[in-house]
Amino acid sequence: MIYSLMTVAFILGYTFIVFEKKIKIDKAASAIITGVVCWIIYIFSGASIETISGQLMTHMGDIAGILFFLLGAMTIVELIDAHNGFAIISDKMKSDNKRKLLWVVGFTTFFLSAVLDNLTTTIVMILMLRALINDEKERWIFTGIIIIAANSGGAWSPLGDVTTSMLWIGGQVTTGSIIQRLILPCLVSVIVPLILATFMIKRAGPEIREKNKPKLSGISNHERTAVLIVGIAGLLFVPLFKSLTHLPPFMGMLLSLGVIWTFIEILHRKRNEEEKGTFSVTAALRRLNIPIILFFLGILLAVSALESSGLLSKWALALSGTISNQSVLILIIGFFSSVIDNVPLVAAVQGMYNLTTYPTDHYFWEFLAYAAGTGGSILIIGSAAGIAAMGMEKISFFWFLKRFSLLALMGYLSGAVTYILLTSLIR
Repeated sequence: MIYSLMTVAFILGYTFIVFEKKIKIDKAASAIITGVVCWIIYIFSGASIETISGQLMTHMGDIAGILFFLLGAMTIVELIDAHNGFAIISDKMKSDNKRKLLWVVGFTTFFLSAVLDNLTTTIVMILMLRALINDEKERWIFTGIIIIAANSGGAWSPLGDVTTSMLWIGGQVTTGSIIQRLILPCLVSVIVPLILATFMIKRAGPEIREKNKPKLSGISNHERTAVLIVGIAGLLFVPLFKSLTHLPPFMGMLLSLGVIWTFIEILHRKRNEEEKGTFSVTAALRRLNIPIILFFLGILLAVSALESSGLLSKWALALSGTISNQSVLILIIGFFSSVIDNVPLVAAVQGMYNLTTYPTDHYFWEFLAYAAGTGGSILIIGSAAGIAAMGMEKISFFWFLKRFSLLALMGYLSGAVTYILLTSLIR
């Protein structure tokens, strides 16, 4: 009964999120209600209150880490944008042919996501895109490619996607093997949508948005470049920090934010408070899209309730018991990751199979990393990158479903076939 109620609450909440434009209720509000309601239902499951409270607080620690990571990344990116630093990069990316630009954006996102993570990369690329594409609908097409490329780029790197990181930390995959085996399938999963999306846009060159040109004469090119370099270096430092200290990524992001904040204060120390204006960290924090952070909070709360109750594991076990073919099972898990967060799905699979059953760098684990990482692109709500883009660009669920879900699905399946064929040849 409890499982049925939680399932209904979760589906109903997602329905409200999907129909945000129709019902005129912000998706953040729907997500928060869904998350809290799922935990309220779970508290009446018969388990001890102490156990459930402990689970909630444990999950809140993980959720807080994700939210602080997001907050830090968004603030750093906003500071670079306030100093018009991204114009330096966007000027280099300009092209008289929008179709050519689409490929440049796609490949840049793909490789950048492997070094950073898919969420941070999406935020950075969308802000750069705003300086290039004036038309909103055309910018959404570029954003759709950014979502797909960010998820695919993160899947083949232990630093680029949470689920690949989980498998790497758990000893299921090694760095050299996962890069060697997945980079080509992941690249195929981007190239196929890129080919199809190319025909959605005109050839004419993009116009630079006037409002994205330098707004204040008080900032020099030297200062813009310095802020860009320090900001990007701070973002790139995060995976290195994690590797060196083994502390959660949000700690590295907060350290980077603190250093960049200090740098900004020193850079503008001769200006009075009024002259600092939009350059200050305080102003950057005011401009942050707080609803998207609350949206993340609600979604993660809901998924954590399903995970703590054992519902996700039950679904995973049912799938495993019903489908004996490994490849089909993993492909279906990838489809599920476009609806349910891929982190608990991968965690459930890790709990079901040990390294004795499937040793390190086994086909099963590598294909799981691919499917969980790229499958989230099929729906815009299926990944952190998609949710961030949805909030930043106000893209509706149905627009993405109509224009990009099929493209993402074809890319996902093409990459999967590529991986299966390559593995067969190697064997």
